[in-house]
Amino acid sequence: MNNFTIFFNEGREFNLRNAKHYKGITGLYFIYNTELDVRYPFHESKLIYIGMSEKRTNSISSRLHGHLEGKTGNEGLISYGKANDLRVTVLNSQMFQSVWKLGVEALESYFILDFVKKYGVYPICNNKSGYEILETVQTERFSIVWSFFEK
Repeated sequence: MNNFTIFFNEGREFNLRNAKHYKGITGLYFIYNTELDVRYPFHESKLIYIGMSEKRTNSISSRLHGHLEGKTGNEGLISYGKANDLRVTVLNSQMFQSVWKLGVEALESYFILDFVKKYGVYPICNNKSGYEILETVQTERFSIVWSFFEK
């Protein structure tokens, strides 16, 4: 079994102007707070949301616009955005093409459930839970550097 370490890049401010940079890009996006540490059961983290886009027609840019304009109905993201400085960082699905064959939705579930293992609960603004992708037979494993969100 191969093991891949996943690092995160410093994110952009979570706003409409920066969301345009992700037009046509599919993959995972991570929204985090720069000012506040959320107290999860096992550790604190600045990460508040893990999202995904699996189609270029509904790219990460479109998903972020939906969150920023309140069209997704995620009141948690809207409230955190009003009260705090939020940033977004992205993992492009192309970087996983040769090592992940189960699709972006399954990849999102893998990340969410790995977060649960480390922090004890889902990210505070995630309304849906991941399905049990961690329990399926998977030839590739990822070591996710969640400490990026603990700075």
